[in-house]
Amino acid sequence: MGDRTMTLTSLSQELRQVTADLHQVNPLVGLLRFSILGLIFFSLVTLAWLTPKVSLFVGATMLAGIFYGYWLLCTHDMIHRTLTGWNWFDALMPRLIGWPMLWPHSIYAELHRLHHGWNGIDLRDPERVQWTWQEYQQAHPFVRWYVRHQWVCDIFVLAGFGMIFKTFIKGVRFQTVVPRIRQQLLLDITGMLMVNGILLILVISQGVLLRYLLFWLILERVAGVIGQTRDHLEHYALWGRFTGHQLTQFYACRNLNTSSLVGWLMGGLNYHGVHHAFPDIPFNLLPEAFHRIQGVLQQHGLPLMQLEPGYLKSTYWWSRHPSLIGEVDNSDTTGRHCMIPV
Repeated sequence: MGDRTMTLTSLSQELRQVTADLHQVNPLVGLLRFSILGLIFFSLVTLAWLTPKVSLFVGATMLAGIFYGYWLLCTHDMIHRTLTGWNWFDALMPRLIGWPMLWPHSIYAELHRLHHGWNGIDLRDPERVQWTWQEYQQAHPFVRWYVRHQWVCDIFVLAGFGMIFKTFIKGVRFQTVVPRIRQQLLLDITGMLMVNGILLILVISQGVLLRYLLFWLILERVAGVIGQTRDHLEHYALWGRFTGHQLTQFYACRNLNTSSLVGWLMGGLNYHGVHHAFPDIPFNLLPEAFHRIQGVLQQHGLPLMQLEPGYLKSTYWWSRHPSLIGEVDNSDTTGRHCMIPV
């Protein structure tokens, strides 16, 4: 036990040393990403609303939904104060861009902090998407069918609505664990009612209510697909507890090999294991941190973090190979997973 503790201490110290210069947030880098994505989004929205052609309206809105999905990912960095490092900006902007689409950022921020502490360790993790064997066995036959087709159902059917409802439900459920969530619930509901009330008054006064509802639904569908895909890929089929919290995060999170452009759009979350172990490293420095950490793991004779194929390939593969979390041994071993037939 003493040797293992010393090894973990040595490993933790080395990891802190090799990443020591990567924790500084450059506000201009984050602000540039936020501004570019926001500018593209609003340009496409303007194009959509200025055209009288329905086909062009739908096409421009779909493109706007893609960039809104990426823009919304910036709010994840704001939770960790790694986008600009400006507390007022990182607290205000996520709500302003999330509330019009009924996204409860305040609640999600509190749940996300629980997720970082519980991933791979506590099955109560509010962002766990993979079902356990016990949950599957006790479920209604219809729910079992859903679990076997979970990826398609969540990504393309539930999409944004599914993420919104799940966040509200989890928020209500975890009020006793994090009392502050009660305040966040009130804040999000009040903010959504005010913002959407103003928007509805505007569109009704202009006689474009149906057009606006179509616009809103397209954004919800497209951005929801992006959000659900990311949500599933980050941890699915990786649940398990390893020796120490950092190693658990390295191995219970999925890292994806993708282009630098896609990595930028996703806010570096393709290096999810690094983000979980060091959530204060800004998105643009996660690739460098990944390579440095791999070197430390190799020096200690530990398994390297896996770098799986990109988002499309991994999503396609796991959607066709659903799995369940088996029994989880809490004495620092990996969780066992079992495939279930589609």
